[in-house]
Order: sequence, then C-alpha cells, then structure tokens
Amino acid sequence: MIAGARQALSGQKASRSELLLQPGNIQAVADKLSHLRGAAMKLGQLLSMDAGELLPAELAALLERLRADAAPMPHKQLVATFEKELGSDWLDKFSHLDLNSFARASIGQVHKATSEQGQALAIKVQYPGVADSIHSDVDNVVSLIKLSGLLPKTLNITPLVEEAKVQLLAETDYVQEANSLAAFAKALAGNPHFKVPNSYPALSTQHLLTMEFVEGKPLEDMTFLPQTTRDELAFRLIELFFTEMFELGMIQTDPNLANYQYNPDTGQIILLDFGATRAISPALSQSYKALLLAGAEGDLQALKQAACEIGYFSQDIDPAYQQAVLSLFELAISPLRAEAPFDFAASGLAKQISEQGRQLSMQSRQWHTPPVDALFIHRKLAGLYLIAARLKARVDLRPLLSVLSH
Repeated sequence: MIAGARQALSGQKASRSELLLQPGNIQAVADKLSHLRGAAMKLGQLLSMDAGELLPAELAALLERLRADAAPMPHKQLVATFEKELGSDWLDKFSHLDLNSFARASIGQVHKATSEQGQALAIKVQYPGVADSIHSDVDNVVSLIKLSGLLPKTLNITPLVEEAKVQLLAETDYVQEANSLAAFAKALAGNPHFKVPNSYPALSTQHLLTMEFVEGKPLEDMTFLPQTTRDELAFRLIELFFTEMFELGMIQTDPNLANYQYNPDTGQIILLDFGATRAISPALSQSYKALLLAGAEGDLQALKQAACEIGYFSQDIDPAYQQAVLSLFELAISPLRAEAPFDFAASGLAKQISEQGRQLSMQSRQWHTPPVDALFIHRKLAGLYLIAARLKARVDLRPLLSVLSH
C-alpha cells in the first residue's frame, strides 16, 4: 500500500495493522469495498457497547466510510424493479411517481409518489440483489476486521457475525418491516407525541414498501427551537425507549438521527424505519428494569445481580474488570439519578461513556461477549443520549422511575 511504502522507504517499521490503517489506505480500501455498506453498518452497530466502540478509531473510521450512502439506482433498473414487484400495470397504481429518490440508506432508496386517490406516499425500493450477497458481504467485512489484527483475540465475535447476517436478512424483508410499522402505529395511536406513517400492504412486497408520506424536518436541524421544546423532544424519545422496553416488548434498535423527524405544526416526532425492530422477552425486560432501578438507587449489589442475569459476566470474570463494567453502567444510568434536569450537552456524558468503553475494550484478556440483545439495547440508549446532546437538551428523567417501580 502506498502509505505504508512511504513509511518503509523512510526507514520506519510498521505493523500489519498500522499499514492497513494509514489514512490513505483506509480511503482506498473503503472505495473498493463500498458495496459492503449494509454489512459494515450492521457490524459497526453490533460491535459496540454503549457508545464505546470495540474497534480502534481508525478501523471505526473505515467502517463509517463503508456506511456511506450508495449511488442512486439507475432509472432503467428502478422501473424494472417496480414492474417485477407490482406487475406490468404498476404505473396505473399511482397518479404520480418521482423517479429521483429523496432519501437513500444502506439497502434501499425512497421515492415520493401520489396514489390514485391523491394520497402522498413514500416508497422504499430495495437495491436488487442485496439479500443474495449479505452472507458474503458480512464475511468480507469480518475478514477486513481480522486482517487489521486489532480485535482482542479473546473476543468471540462469531455470535455477533451470525446475528449481523440474521438482522440484515430481516431488514431486507419489507413485509416484516411493514408488520413492525403497523404494530408501532397501533401501539402509539393514542400517544399525541409521535406519528408513525401508515403502510399500504396492497402496494408493498418483500422488496418494496409503500408508506404514507409525512411532512417533517430533520430532528438534527432542530437546535434552533426554544430550550423547553428541545428538552421535551429529548424526554419523549427516552420515554419511548422505556415504553418499548417495558410495555410494548419490542424495540426499534437503530437510533440513527435520520430515523427521526419533527413536525413543528403538530409538535409530533415522526418515527421512521422499523426494519431493525427486535422483540424483547419478558425475562430480559425484567432484568433491565432491575438494572436501571438498581443504578438509579445506587444499589451496587442489585446492579451486579441484574448484569449477571442479562449475561454480561462470565463465571471467571476478573473482579477489577467486572467493577469497571459496573462503573460504566452507573455512568450510563446517571441521568436517572440526577436531582435536577440533566444537561446532556454540558455533561459530556456520551463522550465519557465512549472513553470508558474504549478503555474496557483494550483489556482484551477479559473481554466477554454480551448477549446480542443487550448490545442492541445499549446502542439504542447511547444513541438517544447523543441525540439529546445534539439538541442541547436539559432533561428531568426522574418521572420515568415510576415505570421501573411497576
């Protein structure tokens, strides 16, 4: 590699990982593997605990590069996809369809359309062949990670790799996503703070999802709103996390900012993209309720017991390492203990969690892979904290403790 060659010519020795992670090489590898964006996105999500990446910053940067939006589907291919999914008379099902996408993601792109009845629609169209290449794409990303030599050798990522494949395959099933969309729409129908788009099963297939188009603005652009409004938005998102975990038994596990919009006219948060929805078992829900309550009350013994029930510690865990993990949990739960509105931006909480998580990941001999569900849950909460920080929100979370007490 060119960057490594320059280093060698200057008389400097470089390890294999250092060669791979030269900035110029990261760019080159990312360009060559850009078609692995979906696999990289999912592995990047799974290989994390709270906001602390298990991966070194350079390798995380490579995965982030691989997550970049794809080039739009050519119009000819798009038309062929519509015909394959909805039949030769597909165009008759719409009064208007914009062939230029207005949003793109890891496995598909989204188009505006109008139904024959005049309803505004958003149609998510999956890139052809995505599902067929998932296994090989994930394996290729894993090979890249292993090539770096930077993962702790004792970290068993096999369960995470297999789960990444399962999750990505599930996300290519738009019928399943439509079911999750309908389930959330029904569960939140009486909640005035959220809007979930309706789906149109007659205009949807496994690879094409037609939904109601809902007007909204990117949540990340709402930093100009009054402090009280931003505080309310952050509170409602974290409250929704509690509702998902402890009432609905299902959780949308991707806290990407792009999955949330805001309608200033209605004051509602618009929830998008339910492809990464996971069911939460009653047992796991109870264990997390115990974990959060113990952390909020400062009961370290109960916190340890709950963490063990979830599966965070192996039998031969080093006591010092175990204490470090528990301290990370305490840090993550600290907003629930705050006696005044918690200032997510000023506290630097997300950064602290990230730094402590990275320190933990460096203790490679002690690493024990937690249950996959736990990784998704922690990622979701950490993502919500980052959103709250982005909004510069000051939030009193103590009212949520009543949920844990029931």
